Amino acid sequence: MSERTMARQVLLFIWFLSLGSALGQISYSIPEEMAKGSLVGNIAQDLGLDLKRLKSGKARVYTGDSAEYIELNKDRGVLLIKERIDREALCGQTTPCALHLQITLENPMEFYSVTIEIEDVNDNAPVFTVKEIKFDISESSLAGAKFVLGRAVDDDVGINGVQSYSLHPAHNFVLNTQDLPDGSKNVELILQKPLDREKQEHISLLLTVVDGGDPPMSGTMPIVITVEDANDNAPVCFLPVYKTSIAENSPKGTILTTVKASDADQGQNGKVEYYILKSSGVTTNLFEIDKNGGVLRLSGDTDYERVKHYQIDVQARDPGRHSDTCKVIVDVIDVNDNKPVINIMSKPSALSEDLKVGTVVTMLNALDLDSGENGKVHCSINDNVPFTLKPTANNFFSLVTDGDLDREREAEFNVSVTCADEGVPSLSSSVTLSLQISDVNDNAPVFEKSSYEASVQENNTPGVSIFTVRARDADFNQNARVSYILEDSSVNGVPVSSLVSVSADSGVIHAVRSFDYEQIKNVQFRVKAQDGGSPPLSSNVSVKIIIQDQNDNAPQVLYPVQSGGSVVAEIVPRSADVGYLVTKVVAVDVDSGQNAWLSYKLQKATDRALFEVGLQNGEIRTVRQVTDKDAVKQRLAVVVEDNGQPSRSATVNVNVALADSFPEVLSEFTDFTHDKEYNDNLTFYLVLALAVVSFLFIVSIIAILSVKCYRWRRERMFYKSGANLPVIPYYPPLYADVGGTGTLQHVYNYDVCRTTDSRKSDLKFVRPYSERIISLDTSGTQSLTNAQREKLVENLDDQVRTDALRFVAMYIFFVFNRWLLLVNANIIDIVFMITPLLQFSLFSCPKNYFGH
Repeated sequence: MSERTMARQVLLFIWFLSLGSALGQISYSIPEEMAKGSLVGNIAQDLGLDLKRLKSGKARVYTGDSAEYIELNKDRGVLLIKERIDREALCGQTTPCALHLQITLENPMEFYSVTIEIEDVNDNAPVFTVKEIKFDISESSLAGAKFVLGRAVDDDVGINGVQSYSLHPAHNFVLNTQDLPDGSKNVELILQKPLDREKQEHISLLLTVVDGGDPPMSGTMPIVITVEDANDNAPVCFLPVYKTSIAENSPKGTILTTVKASDADQGQNGKVEYYILKSSGVTTNLFEIDKNGGVLRLSGDTDYERVKHYQIDVQARDPGRHSDTCKVIVDVIDVNDNKPVINIMSKPSALSEDLKVGTVVTMLNALDLDSGENGKVHCSINDNVPFTLKPTANNFFSLVTDGDLDREREAEFNVSVTCADEGVPSLSSSVTLSLQISDVNDNAPVFEKSSYEASVQENNTPGVSIFTVRARDADFNQNARVSYILEDSSVNGVPVSSLVSVSADSGVIHAVRSFDYEQIKNVQFRVKAQDGGSPPLSSNVSVKIIIQDQNDNAPQVLYPVQSGGSVVAEIVPRSADVGYLVTKVVAVDVDSGQNAWLSYKLQKATDRALFEVGLQNGEIRTVRQVTDKDAVKQRLAVVVEDNGQPSRSATVNVNVALADSFPEVLSEFTDFTHDKEYNDNLTFYLVLALAVVSFLFIVSIIAILSVKCYRWRRERMFYKSGANLPVIPYYPPLYADVGGTGTLQHVYNYDVCRTTDSRKSDLKFVRPYSERIISLDTSGTQSLTNAQREKLVENLDDQVRTDALRFVAMYIFFVFNRWLLLVNANIIDIVFMITPLLQFSLFSCPKNYFGH
């Protein structure tokens, strides 16, 4: 292990000693060199943790960037040796030596600090840095002359380190040990008795060093002494200890101090040279000294985090190998040359967007190897993120939520953590955490419009696509998958599902069947958009489909009514003025808009110069006076046309009769039907119907006459018996001309019953006024004598018989004319014939005579 790593371990140990109980600190002590798998301690029991918690929390050992010597057995809840621990390789001479690690747990985030102290074992023997020491000692050297020996080095510490030195043999020399401020010993060889070169020119000694272990271990180094003559004075240092300081990372060649020593000898024997004793490998390449001047310079790089001070042994030696030793202590001054190191304790996975404020996301550790103010670290994060960084202990920070997370607003956050020390100038480092936000189904689908309206032509093809509804869901993946559902409703009592359908995936609305504008003008329904979340969220929208009319219906003529084989005739008197309204064609179109705008035009006419048709109102009027040259029978063909594209039309035929008298109409009316062909069966049924009606009419007349005669005879008997009965006045009917435009002569009274259909017209004929009026008093209740009453009854009897004969003759004449008209008519005209006959015979004429 490098010196830098050992220094970090020492710093970690010092920092974690101050973590306090907030982190749950526990300590163990184990000897070094334990075998792999050896038990360190029961961490679950000592921390009061359940084994299930260790597994569910994914417990692990965090050691930073140092080697992993300890492992956690989550099944047993114990710490075990993972790699053999060499305390000397781990900590060197630093005491105490400890491993500092953290036990981290997740869900929720927890961590505990564990300190494991490594106890030294006497597994290293003391050794000397040189294999052999040679001295040239003048025989003139006086007793008490000192010769510095190299110190022994023992990698063990404490009692296991170097404890004592011994010299063998000890005839002329003895050992003198001195304790130094750093705890080491300075060993000197002291001349006890003067030397005699003539007796012994070379002396061999053995220096033995022993440590304090049990059992103790030792090391030896041979000392070879050559006895010389002359030069019997040794150099003497001005100061036994020199102190200086240097900033770390100082450039090479920086002068530290100058060592001075003097020699009482003169000449060549008094020349002093300076050497750095190689007592430790640490200073081998870091420092150099001017051999002649004693100037000590920096020749390498210093690092306060690795070594805070150095001890340099400088030897002042004359040519006669006489020497003196002084010590130079160099203190390294810390410089802010280390940036904080940010360690992520646990990298978080995706964060749910419904996390509560204050939830711990992850934990960070910021470590600065500098000391003092240079090692104090404060951390911060970038703005505009819903997180905050809270310090939990020395250089430990928790990243917690500080606001609501909304994946739809921000799906990912890049949190930049910046840690800076308090040095001058300040150094900083940063790391970026990419935090993904997982989706929660918290948004319902939203339609692009608040309502939809579309149109489709009627008579569309079933299954045609009308339009598309769109809904967006701000969520993600399955939560944003929108399905479209047609809500149940009805249109005019018909389920909307039988009219339209909606595609669940695309929202395309199709027509299920062909629409008819005349039945349905519009279809209103609601579509629901539902996402795929759990539970699902939904919204709905109102949809209106307007059915557009097509010109698919031709005009329908309401009047005049057209029946197969029947004849409709409009009578126009020849005296009609210009603009006389003949009739009006009435038509409708079930379409709408301009498709229902109707126009009328005369397509074909017997005489185009006589009639015209109103373009908009369909009124047929005369455009000139009727002349005698104009044919009685006029046939018009009127075309009714709508305004659609393409337009549709209907044609109606109107028969017009130009006549001033009804017989003339009858004679011409038969001509309208000359060209028609009817079968013999129809004629048979018509004749049979006339015979039945006539038979029923005659039976009715006979029954009425019988009843009236019976009543008349009883009244006559009452009159003859002298009963004074009131006079029954007789008021003959007065028939007036209708509008003065009738077709019969004015000397007759008649009733004209006309309809818009000439087939339903009827006439009532009576006698002239001169034959029907009798004189009555003004009161109408004059009393008569018996003779007058008898005479009146006789007159009434004669009049009844006369009128009855006339009525029968008139009926036969009328039936004959009707038969001529109806021989070639269709079966529908039978009804129109029978109805006026019955009305005329049963309610009009007989009632005038027998109603009283």
